[in-house]
Amino acid sequence: GGEGWVETTWLDHTLRDHADARFKLVLGHHPVHPVNGFSGPWQRELARDNGRRFWRILVQHGVLAYLCSHILAFDVQVHEGVLQILTAGAGTAHRMPEGIEYLHCVQLALDAQGMRYQVLDTAGRIREWLAWPLALPPAEGWTALASGIHASPIVDDKPRDTPTARVILWQFCGVCAAENESSAQTLLSGWSPGPALAPLWIGLRGRDHRFSVLLSPSPGRSPHLWRGPSLSPGVPFSLQVAIHSGMGPGGLLWRWDDATPWSSLIAASPWGAERLTWPENWSIGHGQRGPADRPFRGDDLQVRWHTQQ
Repeated sequence: GGEGWVETTWLDHTLRDHADARFKLVLGHHPVHPVNGFSGPWQRELARDNGRRFWRILVQHGVLAYLCSHILAFDVQVHEGVLQILTAGAGTAHRMPEGIEYLHCVQLALDAQGMRYQVLDTAGRIREWLAWPLALPPAEGWTALASGIHASPIVDDKPRDTPTARVILWQFCGVCAAENESSAQTLLSGWSPGPALAPLWIGLRGRDHRFSVLLSPSPGRSPHLWRGPSLSPGVPFSLQVAIHSGMGPGGLLWRWDDATPWSSLIAASPWGAERLTWPENWSIGHGQRGPADRPFRGDDLQVRWHTQQ
């Protein structure tokens, strides 16, 4: 209500007064975007209308990050190019959720290269890390992938606690299927031979052609779902997706093209690509069980990929 309007107006004026600041960080207590599936306006995050108004101001003024607390976890996600970094706990006995989150401290640096941080647990191990903004070559120079099955070009050759984040990126272009198509459609599936679900599935789901990612790192367990934008039926599309192994559940990102900002895909999972073991095969345009398995039903699918560490 009125209180939220006064607070965001004050924030807007403050950021205008400091428009020439090299780095703009905003600090608050409650997150704007839900963390680890803990959601509820006024209880787990800001009230929705206030949060949307607040975030628009951060985006408008080119804020680098919103630093917050409240949920007993470490979490990072990005929305319209602005980071939400949540760090909380300070010795509190419980975590959100237990067994996944951990007591931690964060080392963070800001300089001409941007922002870099690493998150240490009580044993001194580096658990999460990020350098932002991502420094990437133009997508037109990424490697093209034809439809069909390919041996995966990604090899898990480093221990999981090695503090060098791997970033895998894809660009998907094509013409979306017709409006009456509601079956799941595969853009890319990553899988190994055997009956287990593909550890990685990227595609479209539902009548609204919702861009979606499924991770299934544990055989016999249900996959976790990340959701992105809906695509217009019968219309050409182009979007990019990135998987960052050091960002936890917020490390599944999307944007339209090189010139638009990154946003985290929406999920309720407390874990992300750090649990993913890269599978042996990639199939483009269909699922792991062959051309009839959740095929892409649009036209002219084109895929490019890139990786960096």
